Amino acid sequence: MKELVIDLHLHSRFSRAVSQKMNLANMFLWGRMKGLGLLSVSDFTHPIWLREAKAQLKEVNSGIYTLKNEKELLTQLPKATQKEDLSTYFMLSTEVSSIYSEGGKVRRIHNLIFAPSFEVVDKINAAFLARGFNLSSDGRPILGISAQNLIEMLLSIDNKIVLIPCHIWTPWFSMYGSKSGYDRIEDCFGKYASRIFAIETGLSSDPSMNWRINELKNRSVVSFSDAHSMQKMGREATVLTSVSGKDILESNITYDNIMNGLIQGREKVFKIDYTIEFYPEEGKYHYTGHRNCNVVQTPQETKKNGRQCPVCGKDLTVGVMHRIDDLANTPEENYVGKKNGHGVIWMYDKDKKRPGYVNLVPLLEILAESLGVGVGTQTVNNMFQRLLTELGTEHEILLRTKLSDIERVGGARVREGVERVRSRNIHIVPGYDNTYGIVEIWDKDARQGTQKKNTTQSTLDF
Repeated sequence: MKELVIDLHLHSRFSRAVSQKMNLANMFLWGRMKGLGLLSVSDFTHPIWLREAKAQLKEVNSGIYTLKNEKELLTQLPKATQKEDLSTYFMLSTEVSSIYSEGGKVRRIHNLIFAPSFEVVDKINAAFLARGFNLSSDGRPILGISAQNLIEMLLSIDNKIVLIPCHIWTPWFSMYGSKSGYDRIEDCFGKYASRIFAIETGLSSDPSMNWRINELKNRSVVSFSDAHSMQKMGREATVLTSVSGKDILESNITYDNIMNGLIQGREKVFKIDYTIEFYPEEGKYHYTGHRNCNVVQTPQETKKNGRQCPVCGKDLTVGVMHRIDDLANTPEENYVGKKNGHGVIWMYDKDKKRPGYVNLVPLLEILAESLGVGVGTQTVNNMFQRLLTELGTEHEILLRTKLSDIERVGGARVREGVERVRSRNIHIVPGYDNTYGIVEIWDKDARQGTQKKNTTQSTLDF
């Protein structure tokens, strides 16, 4: 195993607006199909979910778990994803929401918490319950405690607990959020700011946008999916490789080694090699706007026209791009794209001091547009399973599989769809004010013509 693809921000069926199929077995199966090597157990504050996790998992390395029935589940996977060099592990992490008043403003800060063992998780939950927090109503609980007091409490329980601010630019629920956040990490976490060694990009920003912030210079930029369904898992992820450059030894996959691999200057066994990113324009808070009035603005337009909706006069929801412009210390042109031998354009910072990243569109979405049908249709699922059976995981197909092999199994249109995504030859209508952006691999005329053609073909193929 050359790399470990990790997605440590997931939700269980006990979180609001999450698929009822999000259980550990389905997470494992979809994690393997997508090429994910390490997953979040997620929602460990919820008592029923935690009880299930304890019953279904076994510890194989320090702080690392596998499903007890893993061998049985492997038989349900497409053939090429059953390879022995693939493994999918679990680690204990969860998301919590701190809502409190500070500095005359209501703060809503979402953070990821990582724990080294179930014993430590039990202590965390006991401390939350002692403060009167309701852990049963939602897998992502609301805590009436400041971010600074939260990290102080966690470190008093165990010094190995890690906190990473998640989807850090989301207007309503994040550390830098325009509606309820802060301008600096120290303002949010006080004397514990030095313990914040990484931040999560979220769907509406990518690493190059975060590189513009000076206080993130010595902090890692990580990406996870925040998936509410199995299909969304891995849409963003962080990829670790061995510091030695050699194959990853399964015995080295431990909580301590993973956490150290995310800290700049502490990479003893693992290091961040690259991250997998949504196109940030596709995120639902990328631009400034007002959904009810269909108003959307670039940062330049907002600076010119103001932050009030021109239709109704209410405040616009300031988007991530504008918020980053407000806090940025460097110009946005601090990156460069390079195409590799597979036709994938990778993004790097010009100073070559940061791990690179790649923007992708999930395979299911590529197939839906390629075949001219809905993403949730049986036609798309059949093609998805066919590709995985013959070629391997989604991760491999999107990044490394020969285009000729993709065409052999999926046809010319699917090949072209993957090729366009690899080369960033797509069209995106940016998202704003809780509205996802629209990704178009082909322009409108080409897409409509193909829909008619492929609707007929799909009945013959499947």
